[in-house]
Amino acid sequence: MKYIAFFFAFAALGLKAQVYQTKTGSITFVNTAATGSFDAVNNQVVAALSAENGTVQFRVPVNSFQFKKELMQQHFQENYMETATYPNASFSGKLVDAAAVNFTRPGTYNVKVKGDMTMHGVSKAIEVPGQIVVSASGVTLKANFDVLCSDYSINIPRNNASSVSNSVAVSVNCSLTPRS
Repeated sequence: MKYIAFFFAFAALGLKAQVYQTKTGSITFVNTAATGSFDAVNNQVVAALSAENGTVQFRVPVNSFQFKKELMQQHFQENYMETATYPNASFSGKLVDAAAVNFTRPGTYNVKVKGDMTMHGVSKAIEVPGQIVVSASGVTLKANFDVLCSDYSINIPRNNASSVSNSVAVSVNCSLTPRS
């Protein structure tokens, strides 16, 4: 139900141009520390993009990140991300130069997106470089950037400092189709 409200937010804006959306976008992250690394993937990312004004929105159900080890997933959800209190992460922003992307012409466009990312109850203004790939079937949003856990009040206990890094490499790959 919350996802439906998310997409109706675009309709409420009265947008006449094409809106692209997905409920199955992908975000992965890798955390590399002194004693090794671990990664997780989330294929339940909800994303939307307005071709008219360059508005971009993401909602990430944090408990949908999948780890190779079940215990690691439990620690991530309960001890670090506290998903019972903060079930979603989100981003709301705009393309810095939306006019540089021709949504009617297939191609790859380098972009920057500027907006607010909210995670673990903390909102922070960020600017992320990325790509928009326009194809006959829709658009794909791609980005790679780092997030500091400390920026979002995600505490890493001292006894885990050698196995969990403050810096997390995030990769976004979301294929969006036109909203019908």
